[in-house]
Formats: sequence, C-alpha cells, structure tokens
Amino acid sequence: MEEEFDGASTSSSEDDEAGEFIEIDPTESTAGYALAASKQMVGIFLCVWVRSEIMCHVTDLRVSCVGRGIMGYMGNKGSISMSMTMRGTTFCFVCTHLTSGEKEGDEVRRNCDVTEILRRTRFIRWSHRSHNTIMDHDNVIWLGDLNYRLASGYGDMHELLRKNDWQTLLEKDQLRIEQRAGRVFDGWKEGMIHFAPTYKYLANSDCYVVQTTKSREKRRIPAWCDRILWRGNGIKQQWYVRGESRFSDHRPVSSLFSVQISSDHHRQRNSISGTAVIANSCARVQAEEMLLTRVQSCIEASRF
Repeated sequence: MEEEFDGASTSSSEDDEAGEFIEIDPTESTAGYALAASKQMVGIFLCVWVRSEIMCHVTDLRVSCVGRGIMGYMGNKGSISMSMTMRGTTFCFVCTHLTSGEKEGDEVRRNCDVTEILRRTRFIRWSHRSHNTIMDHDNVIWLGDLNYRLASGYGDMHELLRKNDWQTLLEKDQLRIEQRAGRVFDGWKEGMIHFAPTYKYLANSDCYVVQTTKSREKRRIPAWCDRILWRGNGIKQQWYVRGESRFSDHRPVSSLFSVQISSDHHRQRNSISGTAVIANSCARVQAEEMLLTRVQSCIEASRF
C-alpha cells in the first residue's frame, strides 16, 4: 500500500521489501482529514493529520518532548516527537527548534541539540512491540527550524543573492558541511534545495534584513534555517519547496512523501475494530502524556 504524507515547517531509497502492496489514489479521498494528535511546547508545535478513510489503521499514538533551551532543559528550544503505527509500519515525526546564532562554534551547539534529542527522546512502551526511541522506527521525518547558517563571511553574498545562485551559497551551508563530516544526521537524507534561503526577512517583506541595514549587530546572513530530513525504507520524496507567507522573518518549507506499507498486516489484525483501537490510543495519549488530542477528530472526519 502506498500512502502520502505532507510535511510542513528529505533522494529516495529503494523499495527493498518484496510482497503484495495495495495502491490508494489520494485524489479519491472525499472525507477530508482527521487530526490524529497535536502538541505544543512553548513556541514549538507539531500536529499529525491523517486521511479519514485510513484513520482506523493508525494505532499506538505516543508523544515525547525534549527541552534544550535555558540550562539545556527549558522548552524554548528542543523537540516534540510523535510516534504512530500504520498497518504494522512505524512512523516518527520530529519537530525541532535548535540553538540559534551565527558565531563560530554555534553549529557545534546545534549538533549537540540533535544528539541530545536522539538520546533523551523516549516513548512509553504499551507492549513489547512498541518502539522506544526515534531511531527504532521504520520511517522518521525530522523538520523545523534547525537554525544551521552559512559558514562564510559577507564577501560576494549580495551578488550571489542577486543571481539566485543557491548552489554556490549552499556549499557553505553548515548542515551539509556537518553532515558530510559525519558529525550530525549521519545516514539521513534531504531533498535537493532549489529555493532561496528561508531566513532572515524583514517583517511583511520579501527583503532580507542584510540587504536593508548597515548595523552589524542587526543584520543576519541569509540561510536555510528551515529544513526537512528523513530516513527509512520505502519512503520517497515527491517535492521539496518553500512557501511565501510573510507573517514571520522565516519562510516555511514543505515536502510531500509517498510511503509503501506492506499489506502483510492483514494476517495480524486484531479482532477489535480499528475505530475502537484508535479511540483507545487517543485516550491514552491524552491521559498519560498530556497530548492535546481531539479524540472525536480521530473517529469522525474533520476538514481543514
């Protein structure tokens, strides 16, 4: 079965597993989407929506939050991670806001944030089959304000921006440099970037701050702070783009993925109806982990 996930704020892997797959055309859905779960921690917010007709196959919803702000534990920086299972395939969605700053060495602090998030994120086990850590899951999507900047001076930056020469600018991207060196996100994937840097803009404007101010303290070198990465088998990225909303000094990014899920789950189906399972899962998440979940939305179609 092939499902599609739309992620907002990723080259593709081969489909190694053989077996019968059922294809579902996403354009055939008429019931809209249902909210599976949502959670906020200070300025970090993550919600997962699922097409209503397959909501009954989503089980084992869990959440884990990690603070990486003041003293390494406050919630102004950190992560929200959500775990779920769909027809025997496990997914984890990780939304992060990492350490800011463009001074030399700030990228090391961001690397440490990632390491600590991976180490400290733990999901409550409901059964021996429940996955406990981020890396335990079959498919993981990591998104948000990763805050990696450009490792360069001002130099010819203005000229490169004028020419839309993103590939030359990306050669100085800290995330790519750190990833190639194996210091962070080793083994993770990200799609090709063919869009302008997402930070830092003047409010309600298409102009970068660096293009309009002479103050060295206030200007910020444009950078691709907002990213979407992934890892897993049978997951393919369809597109990776940025939006043009002006409500922030960032521009949002979004990506569409298709994921193959084996139909072997039919041999392991529980006698309890899928609707009852998902309602029970939502109730547990809400009571045990204070997840802001609208249980009714998990049962009935909810449009957005």
